[in-house]
Formats: sequence, C-alpha cells, structure tokens
Amino acid sequence: MAISKREAHPIPETSSNTFIYNQQWTATTYILVFLLIIASFLSGSLYTKVTYLEKNGVLGTTTTAVQAEVTPTVAPVTLEMVKDVFDKSQIKFGDSKNKLVFIEVADPSCPYCHVAGGYDGELNKQVGSQFTLVSDGGTYVAPMPEIEDLVKNNKASFAYIYFPGHGNGEMGTKAMYCAFDEGKFWEVHNKLMGYEGYNLMNNTIQNDKSKSKELADFLSDVIDPSAIQKCLDSGKYDNRLSDDMNLANTLQVNGTPGFYINETKFGGAYSYKDMESAVSSALQ
Repeated sequence: MAISKREAHPIPETSSNTFIYNQQWTATTYILVFLLIIASFLSGSLYTKVTYLEKNGVLGTTTTAVQAEVTPTVAPVTLEMVKDVFDKSQIKFGDSKNKLVFIEVADPSCPYCHVAGGYDGELNKQVGSQFTLVSDGGTYVAPMPEIEDLVKNNKASFAYIYFPGHGNGEMGTKAMYCAFDEGKFWEVHNKLMGYEGYNLMNNTIQNDKSKSKELADFLSDVIDPSAIQKCLDSGKYDNRLSDDMNLANTLQVNGTPGFYINETKFGGAYSYKDMESAVSSALQ
C-alpha cells in the first residue's frame, strides 16, 4: 500500500509536542533578536565612523569623489594656453593672433612623425596600410605638407615644439633651430623627414654631438653646411630642448606627434582629412 506524505513524515499532533515545538521556536527567536541587536549596534557604529570621516574630508561622499582623488581631473587646454605656448616657442611662423594656429609637437627620429611629415612614403607603408599616401595609391593625406602650404599662403600660423618621442632626435631638432635662424626651416625639416633622414637620425647621428659634420654634410643641398655645423658646435641650442619639452607638457602632450589646431588636440599621426573640419571652423 502506498505511503502518504503525512505517514512518511509523521508529526504527532499532541498537546505535549505542541508545547515542545513552541519552546524551541521561542529559544530561536531569542537568539535572532540577540543577533539583530548586535547587528544594529555595529551598523550604528559604522555609520558614526563614516559620518565622521566624511565631515573631516577623509572619505569622499560619492564614488565619483573618491575616484577624483585617485585620478585628478586635468583642466582642458584653452586657446589662450595654446597661444601662450606659440609665443614662447623657438620655431614659429606668423602670429598667435591669427584665426588659425597650428602647433606640432614632434621628434625628427619618431616614425609616426615621419608618417605625418609625408616625405617618407616607404615608411608610411611599413607602419600600416592605413598610412599609405594618396600619391602611392592609398588614402592617407599627410598633414604637414598641407600645414606648410597654409602657412606659406598666410592662412595660418605654425609653431614647432620638440618632445623626445623616439629618443634620437636631439641633433636633428637643433639643426632645425639653426635652420630657422637662416630662414631655411622647411627645407631642413623636409629633408630630415625623408627616408634617408630617418635612417641618419636613428642609425648614425642619434644624439652624438661629435657627428655635427655628418649631419651638416647631409643637409648641404638645402643649407650652407658650414653655417649649420658652426651653430651645432656652438651649443647655442643645447638648453632649448628642455624648454620645448616643458611647453609640450603645458599642452598635455607626452607622445609624438601631437597637433593642436587652435585648442583642438589631435594626438597622433592623423590624416589631414580628419583635421579639415577644425581648420574650416577656425577660418570662418
């Protein structure tokens, strides 16, 4: 015969058993009440401690506040800051009052600076297919030739700031400072940003001051080599590198290349196509 559920778990319903069950339930209740009292005490203590810390500025009152203490919010770079850096730069064309102001933070030994330079097509291909120049069948428009054209047509101002993005560009940068003094910045810049210039900076000259003649000879087809070598050997711009690095930090640029179009930042080797809207907006 099948056993019913009640028969399988018999609980005799006698008055005696009911009394015992009620006793057990009452004891359990006492224990629960006791635990709740302790929990309430601890909760009150914790609340008091948190309130104290909040009032004394030790603990942020929100998650956002705590995160802000760990990672401080950096104030955005303003147009006034960009113009101030422009005015303090060594290499500059035009006036900071111009409607359109470009600043490039770069290193002549940096591969992505060469990509943005547009005079080292083979390196562009090696870095990535997305950087293949239009002239080589790609879609990438290097920004520097476009910026140079705007500057030479008096539509924009431009400043060049050094930052050690690759580490071998000190002598090349000082050569550009010297070339600017002679009115030959673009010629020297574009020569250094070519394929041969990249190899020379990274494999031969690096930051070796004793190789000033080799660097001057390399640039001899675009500038008087004796003038460049004399300037390099004089140490005239040895301290200028750190000044430029400080200016780059002011602009919150810690890698190369970094561009500013007025207060709009383009961190990296952006195609000029990506910059055109900012340029058009500034020129309106």
